[in-house]
This record gives sequence, C-alpha cells and structure tokens, in this order.
Amino acid sequence: MESFYIPTLIVALAEIGDKTQLLALLLAARYRRPVPIIWGIVVATLVNHAAAGAIGNWVSSLLSPAILSWILAASFAAVALWTLVPDKLEEEEASRGRRFGPFVATLIAFFLAEMGDKTQIATVMLAAQYPDFILVIIGTTLGMLIANVPVVLAGNFAADRMPLTLIRRIAAVGFAGLALYAVYQALSLSGMLPV
Repeated sequence: MESFYIPTLIVALAEIGDKTQLLALLLAARYRRPVPIIWGIVVATLVNHAAAGAIGNWVSSLLSPAILSWILAASFAAVALWTLVPDKLEEEEASRGRRFGPFVATLIAFFLAEMGDKTQIATVMLAAQYPDFILVIIGTTLGMLIANVPVVLAGNFAADRMPLTLIRRIAAVGFAGLALYAVYQALSLSGMLPV
C-alpha cells in the first residue's frame, strides 16, 4: 500500500498552490458547475499520470536498482527545490477550451497544464520507485483531487485562506525526504553501506 499512500500524500502537497490548482479556481469561477469540472480533472489526470507512470515504469526496467536510486535521489531533490517556487497561471493556459463546456475545457486545460509540471515529473519518479504501477497512478490522481476538488467546490474562499508558503515548504520537505531515502537505497545497493 506504500505505492498508494506515498504518491497520494506527495502529490496532494505538491499540488497546493500549483498552476493547475489556480486553473481549477479559474474554471470554477468561470463555469460555476463543479461536477463536470471535477470529472474533467479526473480524466485528464488519469490519462496524463498513466502516461507519466508508464515512462517511469519503463525507465526502471532499463536501469540497475543502484543507478535508478541515484537518479531518483537527484530528481526528488530537484523537485523539492522546484516546489518552493510559486507557480503562476499563464493567460494562454487559462483561455484554452473557452469555447467548450466545463468538462471539455477542464479536460483540455488540465491535460496541457500538467505537461512537464512538477506533479507529472513526480509521477514518473514515483512509478519508477514503487512496484505497483496502478496504485501509484491511483494515488497521484487522488492527490490531485484532494488538492483541487476543495478549490473547485469552495472557489475563492478556500484559495484566499490557504497558507501556500507553508504548504509548499511541507511538500518540499516530503520530496527532500524521498531524496534522502533514495540516497540511502543507492548507497546500500552500491555496497557503500552494510545491508
């Protein structure tokens, strides 16, 4: 179940204050129809994270466990630092899908906004690290929903009152912890630490 719980927690924290959360807020304000927006987030995230997870799973099959652990350690450390930088929603991303209804607009906007985003990169790394691909994808998708559904339902009220800096720091600590654990694994697998 670690393949489910860790990705859920990490992505939920990393998503707070992310551009896709800002996008959820914008879509909620524009359409005022939470159910199709939530379903758009679910479908876009499942497709995006399944592709990212497949890449992570594939990469893990090509590399030795020690090399993969070193790469994961560096990647988690980089994402920890990236998490500390606040995201801004670009106007072009916000305007995509304007002519469609809330579901299609959310589906398109979320899928495109997640491309290269830290939660997508985290999904690649988590799928490479944890053995159960399906549980990782379900966990990262649930993490996205935990962070975004309250914003869609509560609108401006929730977004204005969340301590984004604190939450970003907590997420960064989580990624740093994963980086340290990956270093420990790499050292153990390389024979540098007693097993």
